[in-house]
Amino acid sequence: MKQSVNIATIFPKHLFWDMDPNKLNLSKDKSIIIPRALYATTPDTFETDILKLETLYSANDIVKYLKLTTENISNKVCISVSKRYNVKPFLRFSL
Repeated sequence: MKQSVNIATIFPKHLFWDMDPNKLNLSKDKSIIIPRALYATTPDTFETDILKLETLYSANDIVKYLKLTTENISNKVCISVSKRYNVKPFLRFSL
């Protein structure tokens, strides 16, 4: 796997507003890239966004890093991911 990639050529640059996307390493920065790639996804763009992530990461990595993130990922995204990979539903936020 190519480790250094300008992630802004794959996902919107504004998702990585606080860092240089050219310096992200696909392996070392999974915990940043995976949640941010899905941060702004909508029901209309989820399929496209998740397919892009799947070219870079395994389903296990996607689920793992979404569960671990402190990013403000919506529960709808988490549920969509759990359905896609047939895993127990998980939420980022609960009451």
